[in-house]
Amino acid sequence: MQISDYFAHQSRWGGWEYAFWLLWIVLFFVPDSNLVLLTQILIWGLFAMSLDVLLGYRGIPSLGHAAFFGIGAYSAGFLGKYGWTEPISGLLISALITGCAGLAMGRVVRGLHGVALLMVTLGLNMILFDFVQRSTDITGGDDGLQDIVIAPVLGMFRFDMYGKTAYVYVLVVVFIVTLLVRALVNSPFGLTLRGSRESTRRMIMLGAPVDRDVTLAFGVSAAIAGIAGALLAQTTQFVAPEMVAFTRSADVLVMLVIGGTAVLYGGYVGAAVFLVLRDVFAAMNPVYWYFWIGLLLVVIVALFRQGILPKLAEKWTRFREGR
Repeated sequence: MQISDYFAHQSRWGGWEYAFWLLWIVLFFVPDSNLVLLTQILIWGLFAMSLDVLLGYRGIPSLGHAAFFGIGAYSAGFLGKYGWTEPISGLLISALITGCAGLAMGRVVRGLHGVALLMVTLGLNMILFDFVQRSTDITGGDDGLQDIVIAPVLGMFRFDMYGKTAYVYVLVVVFIVTLLVRALVNSPFGLTLRGSRESTRRMIMLGAPVDRDVTLAFGVSAAIAGIAGALLAQTTQFVAPEMVAFTRSADVLVMLVIGGTAVLYGGYVGAAVFLVLRDVFAAMNPVYWYFWIGLLLVVIVALFRQGILPKLAEKWTRFREGR
């Protein structure tokens, strides 16, 4: 078993998983806890996990994953602005719209590999970003989509200025989606994805529908990214064009590299490290903080070649085996 698949192959929950989710509950009750930042970490962790489905489990790189994040955000934003204010149904509709967009992109790129695949995903992302900026009457352009109204969750819990409702809402959604993804990667479909990642030719010889799986992987990955984008739009009640910018695609890729691919929870670890250090570096130097993020990435790759979480899993495995 590869260390990168250590977590995904566990059919039963380990103690570390209980501790992971219990930590988020505890943080809610910690006095003066920065719930806004913690909510952002959960959303971006979910976004990174969506890319992990595509890159980590299927081995398909993408430089345009922010397109799905933005589609989900704008879908939820348009719903809230034009009368559909119920958050849960709006979230599901946004996921459906984004999932369909992912299936369409998967159908377009499933025969591409390497540089060609990267350029197409990047190009589609740039086209969407340009459309969002130019369509001032529809998206608000550089000013963003405003006047979004989101009703109380379940008709009872309003989004407050302290971020308590937003945090609990996002935590519950992220937990449910993570459970679904966990089941998916341990299903026969998930095993097929990992098999295609390791050897596409061998999977074709075994009769696996590789091309169809690429399309489905894009659809699932896009739907998850759309949920993350919709959560951000609903909790902030604002959608900025930067949500579909290439820099967002680069950021989520960095988060995934930091945390580790194909370990399910790597995106959350990477998002926590990235966002916390981003705030620290931005406080040190508001203009050149990306320099320190770049330096961090170099250090992470040098010391943790597979990411932080796979390295910790490797250390833990060796400790248990007495090596």
